[in-house]
Amino acid sequence: MSKHARLRKFNTRDTYPGQAMDNDLCQVVKAGNLIFLRGQVGSDFEGNVIGIGNPAAQTEQAMRNVKQLLEEAGADLEDICKITVYITDRAYREEVYEVIGKWLKGVFPVSTGLIVQGLAKPEWVMEIDVIAVI
Repeated sequence: MSKHARLRKFNTRDTYPGQAMDNDLCQVVKAGNLIFLRGQVGSDFEGNVIGIGNPAAQTEQAMRNVKQLLEEAGADLEDICKITVYITDRAYREEVYEVIGKWLKGVFPVSTGLIVQGLAKPEWVMEIDVIAVI
C-alpha cells in the first residue's frame, strides 16, 4: 500500500500517442502535508491546448489547472510555497509573470524562472511546477 495519495493517474501512451512511451504518472502526489503537482501548461485536462501562440492565455489555463488540482488534494493557492516557471522565449516573461502574479497575489512563494529551448509539445510556451504545504 502506498504511503502517498496519487491523484489523476494516467499513462504517457495516452497523453503522447505519437510517441513510444509507457510511463505511469499522475497529476498530483500528496505526501503527508506536502503537495507536488505535475508541471502545468496551457492545456485543459482533456488535452486541448488553450491559447496557441498566446503566453498569457496558456498561463491562465495552467493556473486554472493548478487551482483545481490543489483543491482536489485538499489545498489551495495560499498553500503554495515554491514555483518553478519555464518559458520558451524571454519575450514571454512579462506576460507569463503578470498572469501568475494575479493568481498568487499575497501568497509570496519562492520562485525560479528558466528560459528553455522547448517543452514536451511544441504548442506549449510555458509550464509551471508547484509545491505546496498544507
